[in-house]
Amino acid sequence: MNAYSARIALVGDRSPHVRSHTRVPGLLDRLRERDNLDLDVYWVPTGEVDASLKGFDGIWLLPGSPYRDEAGAIHAVQIARENGIAFFGTCGGFQHAMLEFARNVCGQTAVQHGENHPEAEDQLIVELACSLVGHEGVIHITPGTRAAAVLGVERSTERYHCAYGLDSSRLDVLREQGMVFSAYDDEGDPRIAELPEHPFYLATLFQPELAGDGTRPHALIEAFARAACTN
Repeated sequence: MNAYSARIALVGDRSPHVRSHTRVPGLLDRLRERDNLDLDVYWVPTGEVDASLKGFDGIWLLPGSPYRDEAGAIHAVQIARENGIAFFGTCGGFQHAMLEFARNVCGQTAVQHGENHPEAEDQLIVELACSLVGHEGVIHITPGTRAAAVLGVERSTERYHCAYGLDSSRLDVLREQGMVFSAYDDEGDPRIAELPEHPFYLATLFQPELAGDGTRPHALIEAFARAACTN
């Protein structure tokens, strides 16, 4: 495998009704054509996540929650984090990446996702006061972070399709163990999370795959693909 090749796992329950799922393969094809990146892409349903995921160079946990297998989605994040595999999580991928980190790194084993477990007392992922389904919003990127280096700007407008996000009162628990929140919305709620000590670990509540008309890969997608190719 040469320096410009990568095996990428798209983890999610593939559906023609999830716009992200129809966009992503075409965006990765564009990177193949435009940047000569040899990307060998595999879809992995959440119910089929197992140790074989360690053989991939990149893992992208796609939107589409509630997943058919929440534990499988969280396990995919854990495999990427613990094995230094390039990781990208968007929308539901962001939400479940935060669950994985809180449970397995911060010791918050009881935290739940409010959409999957509305009855749970300890919800890390909560319903947003205002749904972001179909909305665009401004994010402010923290200088000196990986997100800032990739995006090259301090302010950007991004597209969402979610109604749940991270409980902002819990940020310090995650920060204490190394999670960096590198972009926030106008209200100060986190929109990008990263692990600086990891080769490449980025999660966004917004969906960069929905940017534009689908012909030009977002800078974050390109950065993930390149990181997988050099993993």
